[in-house]
Amino acid sequence: MTLLIIAACSGTGKSTMARRLLELHTTLRLSVSHTTRAPRPGELDGVAYHFIDRASFEGRIARRDFVEWAEYAGHLYGTSTREVDDAHRDGCDLLFDVDVVGAAALKARYSESVSVFILPPSMEVLGDRLRKRGTDDREVVLRRMGVARAELAVAHTFDHLIINDVLEDAVREIECVYLSGRSRTSERRLWLQRFGVID
Repeated sequence: MTLLIIAACSGTGKSTMARRLLELHTTLRLSVSHTTRAPRPGELDGVAYHFIDRASFEGRIARRDFVEWAEYAGHLYGTSTREVDDAHRDGCDLLFDVDVVGAAALKARYSESVSVFILPPSMEVLGDRLRKRGTDDREVVLRRMGVARAELAVAHTFDHLIINDVLEDAVREIECVYLSGRSRTSERRLWLQRFGVID
């Protein structure tokens, strides 16, 4: 089973790239995170996120039901261990669309996972993308730019860096990373079987 972790600054096209990769590979499943934030228009429970209240989320933290969790903008987000267990049982690879904190926690827990950080072509382009989305006021865009600088400071800790300048090129690059990770996982399994370590 291949675990692919994707993180990026807001506005880099991470979710679009993840969606394209999922369309290309039926062996890959999106890990659906839990959150305490309210659903946005069009978001369905269990598809975009598993929407739960804060008390339920905190209960799950206490029971250690999350592989990783973090608070962002006053809302809790987390990846349940069940997502990983279900994908493993079903023979699927798993794609995590997370922030840098979640990525670090996942990598620490699953060292064999493959981590990718999506970079903007430049800070100027990132700022333009955030403004053109039209969903945030000037203050929020500036705050997102500050967060982006902090996230970029840890980009070097990821296994792969991909610049999303031309979307289709970036999707091809992340597809190559995914396929390489699948190949590595398959080779490791064959060697372990050959030496009788696993069935």
